[in-house]
Amino acid sequence: MTHINNISLIQFKNYQQAQFAFNAPIVCITGRNGSGKTNLLDAIYTLFYTKSYFSSQQSYIASWDTDGYRIDAQLERSQEAHSLILKCKQLKRSITHNGVELEKLTDHIGSFAAVMVAPDDIGLINEGGEWRRKWMDGILSQLDAAYLQNLMSYQQLQLQRNAWLKQQAQFANADATILAYLNQELHAAAAYIFKQRSQFLDQFMPLLQSYYEQLSASKEQVQLYYKSDLQTQSLLHWLEKELYHDVRLQRTNKGIHKDDLVFSLQGQSLKQFGSQGQKKSFLFALKLAQYHFIKETMQQTPILLLDDVFEKLDNERMEALLRIIIGPDFGQVLLTDTDPKRLERAFSEQAAVQYIAL
Repeated sequence: MTHINNISLIQFKNYQQAQFAFNAPIVCITGRNGSGKTNLLDAIYTLFYTKSYFSSQQSYIASWDTDGYRIDAQLERSQEAHSLILKCKQLKRSITHNGVELEKLTDHIGSFAAVMVAPDDIGLINEGGEWRRKWMDGILSQLDAAYLQNLMSYQQLQLQRNAWLKQQAQFANADATILAYLNQELHAAAAYIFKQRSQFLDQFMPLLQSYYEQLSASKEQVQLYYKSDLQTQSLLHWLEKELYHDVRLQRTNKGIHKDDLVFSLQGQSLKQFGSQGQKKSFLFALKLAQYHFIKETMQQTPILLLDDVFEKLDNERMEALLRIIIGPDFGQVLLTDTDPKRLERAFSEQAAVQYIAL
């Protein structure tokens, strides 16, 4: 089980300098909007994954008018002490684990696990396929170093192929041997990614159904369908077949970068026909199933980070969620809310709860 004992922040978002100690399995962080509740949770996530859950650019993470940030933390995992330091200066990041600076940031991914649930996560249901691919890649990249490497290779190769296509479209003299090489390399990387995504979703589906039933007190059948070009033909076949269209459009139009997931409830599209309550139950089921899958695969209990999730939940769903997260299958939970009384009522029967007011 992973437990974060304390964290120190320097120039991280709205924190010029701050320290926090966490001494309970459930930590409730309260304060008004803008007080830094979300940023504190994001600091933990950033420490574990070397990138913010909410900001894609490093320049947005450092405090205003500074050139970097630093996060220090002391943790326990399986009764062993660990120290982590993440530093970023002029957009260059480094991670130090137990006093040893790691050669690559990717060597750190998968060492510690956290699952974040935030209000904007509803985009996983309502927005485009990029949201769902990013979610799936985030899970698999921390569990499988080869997956992360193949994904990074695929993205770089795709950029190179698109550059070749633009050259061909403009001058019609691009080197065909380069294209053949890029096609073959893309095919190899995509085949691995497609296989791992397919296996993951097969294992994930029963967990999703189980948590949905617990959260909604319903036997409604939920389903998660995988859509990929590689389900019908290999990527190499597609790249050769679609070359004319790719050159005309100057981009690669087939591949795992077009994959998507379709969420359904009782055989109907959740995005189109699901109620707000059904979507919330599905989203929480998705995240709790993610937590369970990571725990079983990594053989370590992640930290659960819940950001302002109670505000828009009805009482039944809130009570169902609480019953799950305080159960024996879950470890340390850090959550935020603008209403301290709501949290006090929610955890009134729990002895080991810490309250932090910002």
